[in-house]
Amino acid sequence: MKNVLVTGGAGFIGSNFVRYLLQREPDVKVVTLDLLTYAGKTENLEDLPHPENHVFVQGDICDRELVDQLLVEHAIDTIVHFAAESHVDRSILGPMPFIQTNIIGTFTLLEAAKNAWKDKPGEFRFHHISTDEVFGALHSGDPAFEEGTPYNPHSPYSASKASSDHLVRAYYSTYNLPITISNCSNNYGPYQFPEKLIPLMILNGITGKPLPVYGKGEQIRDWLHVMDHCEAIYLILKKGKIGETYCIGGDNQPTNLEIVQLICEILDDKVPRADGKSHTSQIQYVSDRPGHDFRYDINTNKIQRELGWKPAHALRTGLEETIEWYLNHSAWVDSVLDKDEFSSWINTNYQERDSSF
Repeated sequence: MKNVLVTGGAGFIGSNFVRYLLQREPDVKVVTLDLLTYAGKTENLEDLPHPENHVFVQGDICDRELVDQLLVEHAIDTIVHFAAESHVDRSILGPMPFIQTNIIGTFTLLEAAKNAWKDKPGEFRFHHISTDEVFGALHSGDPAFEEGTPYNPHSPYSASKASSDHLVRAYYSTYNLPITISNCSNNYGPYQFPEKLIPLMILNGITGKPLPVYGKGEQIRDWLHVMDHCEAIYLILKKGKIGETYCIGGDNQPTNLEIVQLICEILDDKVPRADGKSHTSQIQYVSDRPGHDFRYDINTNKIQRELGWKPAHALRTGLEETIEWYLNHSAWVDSVLDKDEFSSWINTNYQERDSSF
């Protein structure tokens, strides 16, 4: 691993991974490719360790000519593919960008890698980051998702990620492309765009806005701190077996309501409301979204057994650190909240569910 292309590296998980990789491997050269759509920000890549070893390129993973050029010009031997449209609600309202980026974009990268690495000496790796949502939903008593769980996606987002997973595996079995795949649970941590549950609850809690909870808040998710995820990806790149899939989770399964209540409890301590009420008074139940999966749970036995990884962050500790990060990075938060596209989407999406922001 000498020259690494990170797609989607200006997004939430991608930027954390770029920072993690440059810290762990000071001699590695990293090229970040990101289109800078609403959730990608160059501010996420400020103050990187060893910035002289990092190059940022604004561009589309569907642009085959650009991808070919980057692989050759920078002698890329490793691709870490984060770039994706990733929000379920957005995929329900408008699925086309998910098909274009998640399926066509992945296909474009695979074709470029196949062409660039064909018959060339050296070690190469195409690592594809995916989601546990490709497996569908678990019911009470069902065993946790694992690497052999059949796919059963329920949203345009998860269907597009399932399609990309299948493409990546097909390029391994058909063309012997050196790939690995990871399916992770819900991430949280610094630099997460506040359309997702945890940062939305934190920022709305701080600013006195409603805290929207779908249905009764009974859906169950496994929450993974982004830095634990970055370490898992790093170990897969270093020690993971070519052609294998690894499931990555945080080893916890609270309900969405429990997560929101825990965030409120931490906010009550760190930024108490002026009226003395708990932040839980801001919780507002809204109509559930279509096809909302009830429960996700990840079995991490394989990655623990084969690569020695396990999550280091307990949920409460991770949430406390995350809340502190948002409190201490007001300029980053303001730059996100000032985006007209974000405000418009939040208002439209949740007002349709009988809530307002």
